[in-house]
Amino acid sequence: MSQVLLTPDDTKLMDRAMAPILPQVMERAGMMAARTVCQHIRPCRVLVACGPGNNGGDGYVLARYLAERGWPVSVAVLHPPGGGTLAEMMAQRWQGPVVAFTAEEAKRADLVIDAVFGAGMNRPLSEVVEQFFAAARQIIAIDVPSGLDGATGACKGRVAPCLMTVALIRKRPGHLLEPGRSLCGDVVCVDLAIPSAVMEGLADSALWENGPALWPLPVQQAEDHKYKRGVVSLCGGAAMHGAALFAFEAARHVGAGLVRLTVPDESALLYRLASPAAIVDTLPLEEALKDERRHVWVCGPGLGKEEVERTLPLLLRAHRKIVADAGALTWAAGHPELLRGVSVITPHMGEFSRLFGPCEENRLEAVQRASNQLGAVVVLKGADTLIAAPDGRVAVNVHATPALAVAGAGDVLSGLVGAFLAAGLPAWEAAAAAVWIHGEAGRRAAVKKGGWIVPEDLFGELGVARSAASYAEEEKLYWQK
Repeated sequence: MSQVLLTPDDTKLMDRAMAPILPQVMERAGMMAARTVCQHIRPCRVLVACGPGNNGGDGYVLARYLAERGWPVSVAVLHPPGGGTLAEMMAQRWQGPVVAFTAEEAKRADLVIDAVFGAGMNRPLSEVVEQFFAAARQIIAIDVPSGLDGATGACKGRVAPCLMTVALIRKRPGHLLEPGRSLCGDVVCVDLAIPSAVMEGLADSALWENGPALWPLPVQQAEDHKYKRGVVSLCGGAAMHGAALFAFEAARHVGAGLVRLTVPDESALLYRLASPAAIVDTLPLEEALKDERRHVWVCGPGLGKEEVERTLPLLLRAHRKIVADAGALTWAAGHPELLRGVSVITPHMGEFSRLFGPCEENRLEAVQRASNQLGAVVVLKGADTLIAAPDGRVAVNVHATPALAVAGAGDVLSGLVGAFLAAGLPAWEAAAAAVWIHGEAGRRAAVKKGGWIVPEDLFGELGVARSAASYAEEEKLYWQK
């Protein structure tokens, strides 16, 4: 389910807006975190590690609530809170045992709760903190694991993996972006009953977890016909037929009204033999572009550089909606301006780096810059796929499976993006929908195939995956009534 992501800067704004009621909010944060621990863990010896700031304050409250439930709880204090702070107030309310902040104490506990540093930490972890958490048997973090940058998912030192992370109010980008995603364990969001006026100030956030609420899909209507459903056209290469056919089949199976392949004359028979259902034409591209119904094109899968040179500039001059992938990205390596005018590009990290230069630590900022530079939607593929729009919106997609790490899966994604563009979705929504449905189909195929799939396994799951997306949106709207 999609939701707005909360950045560390958003948290600071909220804290300022809620200054008069922050004690009640911190009390609720600790109470809800304690309740979450009790829902997932049997009573055991708990050591709550508290830092000097508000994250530590949440930890003191949590320790108190667990102790009131009869759990054996101790607190390890890295540094005492400053005088007159909210964290000091909560520390004073803790009347239980306090132990040294050492690896030996962490090792004695059955469960360590990490309330040392929150999502806004921007300095490296000390060796003492690293050794402390490295010694723990299992860890549950409040907000984010200590040392994890909540804005980027990057690590400031050796961050220990957690069994679970209790996210306050909403997820942070760092909960979804690698390596943070792999270190957080299960992420459980807890409601802190924040006043609606405060939350409304965050409603225009540009960062989202990708999900069906972001892109309601067109539904079938009695008056539908193939051209209303949308026409997807693909440029097929002379030598590598499989990539274009993967994109072709993907667009067909997800609901495109008509999918056409424009290929070199000498290759047409091979395409028809490989896919008897394929609508293959050998028209010169200039002639094909005279058909105004063919306004969405996929260019790149299976194309060499010379083939891209002969096709993509023509598509750009004709002002078509273009999904550029694979060969088109290789053709433009080091010269991303050649792609200006396309609607969507779908690079993996290697292609992205060859286009825009080595990616910095903050991939979120890098993909936003690239999208703004091109004036196009950029889909940076990976375990945490980023879908960035030129206006600054970014959706982070983790609804996928490692089983999709196979040649041809990216070509399938290109066809899906083309299908949703042809159906009338704006470019960012079309790309986000394609990425989620691609992931859903991959998950379903992997279950059926024992975890290992080939791209052809996705085709039979795409219709079901699209229906699952529609159902998820309907269910969300029902519960909001």
